[in-house]
Amino acid sequence: MAGHGIPDDYLDGYADILTAAARTGRRLTREELESRRALGERAADAGHGLRALVGAHLAATRDHWPHGRSDVADSVLAAAEQAVDALAEGYERAQRLAVRQEEAARREFIDDLLYGRSDLGLLAERAERFGLRLSYEHAVAVAQDQHGYKEGHAVPREVERALIGRFGDRSILLTTKDSRLVCVAPGDQAEVLTFFAKQAYAATDGCRVAIGRPRPGPGGVVQSYEEALGALDLAERLEFDAPVLRAADLLVYPVLTRDRQAMADLVLHTLGPLREARGGPGPLLDTLTAYFDSGCVAAETARALALSVRALTYRLERIHKLTGANPADPVHRYTLQTAVIGARLLDWPDTQF
Repeated sequence: MAGHGIPDDYLDGYADILTAAARTGRRLTREELESRRALGERAADAGHGLRALVGAHLAATRDHWPHGRSDVADSVLAAAEQAVDALAEGYERAQRLAVRQEEAARREFIDDLLYGRSDLGLLAERAERFGLRLSYEHAVAVAQDQHGYKEGHAVPREVERALIGRFGDRSILLTTKDSRLVCVAPGDQAEVLTFFAKQAYAATDGCRVAIGRPRPGPGGVVQSYEEALGALDLAERLEFDAPVLRAADLLVYPVLTRDRQAMADLVLHTLGPLREARGGPGPLLDTLTAYFDSGCVAAETARALALSVRALTYRLERIHKLTGANPADPVHRYTLQTAVIGARLLDWPDTQF
């Protein structure tokens, strides 16, 4: 061993370089520089530290120093500087390549994990490399804002630092996908995703976060991820203003939209007559939406619509007359509210069906 735990192979030819510099005062040749770079790459690939590698070369420089010849000191030091610089260049080149390869492997794994495109057994094996044990339950949270996120962006780095600082390792995976910020965490650690949601919201001065339900097995991550995406889509179409949405709280909506044709028929049959209203169905549909959102409280609905209670009452009576359904009647209310939800989900009346 050459010292500092570095094998002699990584100093191959270095003594000859120093001797030649002391004898002739020349600089390193192109071949010699390239040989140093190659040795630096090899050392990085083998897992040797750059600090130890440089220390070994400095020790070798001292061992092969031409004692008693002060006239060649500058030449020897210049040769040593060139050699160490080339060595470090090769070492750093290998590290950059390793980082790019690691990033590519991580991105490929994330794509396979979130899209379920790989053999589940192989996916579980690959997951352990990134700290996930897919045999357990996992839940996924997705953060989205108007600007979007990219890998290496300041927001993902800030959120990741906060998560690691609070929870340590804990088998958490934080990444970006399709301009969204994605966090995968063990299903029995709901506090991780809650904290993630708070940090993402704070780091962006406001964003929307959806959290999927915990799901078991390698395919569970895909299911939870798709639930979170579905919740974000619902929030946009239904204009929810809550910053954090939980798929478990929104299960009624997929049920309502599972039979699209049945929902379309309900919307047309129940709300279609609103087209006869002056100004079209829009104002009356907005009135129903505000009325149901307020819990059917007339005064609160009137404030939300900037109307008087009398004007609101007139609108509700108009809806009753056109549709035959009374919003204030509990028997009719469920049908009307379901139809209003369906209209928002199907983008009616802007979309015809």
